Amino acid sequence: MISSQPVKMLKLAQLHRAVVECNRCQRLRSYCLDVAREKRRAFADWVYWGRPVPGFGDPKAQIWIIGLAPAAHGANRTGRVFTGDRSGDFLFAALHRCGLANQPTSHRRDDGLTLSDCYISATARCAPPANKPLPQEVQNCSTWLDSEWRLLKHKRVILALGKIAWDAVLALAQRNGCNIPTPRPRFAHAASVELSANLNLIGSYHVSQQNTFTGKLTNDMFDAVLKQCRRAFREGEAPAEP
Repeated sequence: MISSQPVKMLKLAQLHRAVVECNRCQRLRSYCLDVAREKRRAFADWVYWGRPVPGFGDPKAQIWIIGLAPAAHGANRTGRVFTGDRSGDFLFAALHRCGLANQPTSHRRDDGLTLSDCYISATARCAPPANKPLPQEVQNCSTWLDSEWRLLKHKRVILALGKIAWDAVLALAQRNGCNIPTPRPRFAHAASVELSANLNLIGSYHVSQQNTFTGKLTNDMFDAVLKQCRRAFREGEAPAEP
């Protein structure tokens, strides 16, 4: 189990270590370890990560991207969020086009990828069977989002990838003192909600193959959402002093 030290006192690097050590969800831990042992034939020579996956990116990020969960043969293999699968290929290529990543590919933890003004994490930190974490598992992981909320002090936009992440962010914001409109905002691609005077939530279809291979989410659509994110925090910036 994680340390009894209050999570709110942890620094970002300490938080990452605490996430990796988490054993709150036995179903997910068992599944991740089973996948790591059995592997996929294409990755037979890999030593799978097989543990919870922490967030990744710029500690001073203004854009915080929150996805669903690690992929069984993606981040659960490589140990870095959205790294080593087709979803990551789509996401990091877009971040590179937008100037938020130094390279368009993400294959392993030590491949030199760095993010600028962007931080990425997930609603659930372990790969779930069928990519569907249970509600209690999402709840168990919510404290990690709370910790990131406190530590990412420069955040101005949260980009939620998919409905589960959207709902998790609304709950996260409410737990941390934001007034959520009534009726509760519904998820839609490019939907936007002002969470506070300096923080907006924007939604996007998830960058999963199910969406990108079918054309439900295209490069142009996602590029437009990233530009929407940048506009959202730039419009709220104070004017430069003369």
